[in-house]
Amino acid sequence: MSACCHGEQNFTGADPRYRRVLWIVVAINLAMFALEIGAGAFADSRSLQADALDFLGDGLTYGLSLAVIGLAPVWRARAALAKGVSLLAMAAWVLGTTLHAFLGPGQPHAPTMGVVGFMALAANLTSVLLLMRWQQGDANVRSVWLCSRNDAIGNVAVLIAAAGVWGSATAWPDLVVALGMAGLFTWSAVQILRQAGAELQASSASTSASTLASGS
Repeated sequence: MSACCHGEQNFTGADPRYRRVLWIVVAINLAMFALEIGAGAFADSRSLQADALDFLGDGLTYGLSLAVIGLAPVWRARAALAKGVSLLAMAAWVLGTTLHAFLGPGQPHAPTMGVVGFMALAANLTSVLLLMRWQQGDANVRSVWLCSRNDAIGNVAVLIAAAGVWGSATAWPDLVVALGMAGLFTWSAVQILRQAGAELQASSASTSASTLASGS
């Protein structure tokens, strides 16, 4: 049994099975972004648009994860930092567009939200199941799991928002869920940035120690 199956935090992603799974998850995320961004615009749903943006961000950052597997720890930690920053940027965008929507009229199309929300949930549950055995690892691996988990949580929230919009005939449930997703993005970003920062410090300390040892 490999280390990744035991959830060790020093797993770096250097496993052919993990790479194959990550490629599948990248494809799922990019396909769902294309579907959901159009549906979000059609339904005038901020929560669908936020979820679509999350799909895009995940697809791109998972590709970055694949690119840095096998590189030095400092590069893997830097990739994780980039993901954390991208999550914060998504949170800011969702927060800004949602607050703007509070000022305007309109009601999202609940049936579209529900159908696409179910499709997105199925896609993300597939990703979560594929990645389940690799929940722990370095900051690069850990960020992949956190983003996939966030997507599944976000999809459940979109379905709740769709039911709320249909039941209340207002946009408020959609906007509240979008704000909640912005908070989830921020919380996950903080976790990723903390772990990546600690790994960068450890890598710097290790490099300094090696330099001193070679010079003595």
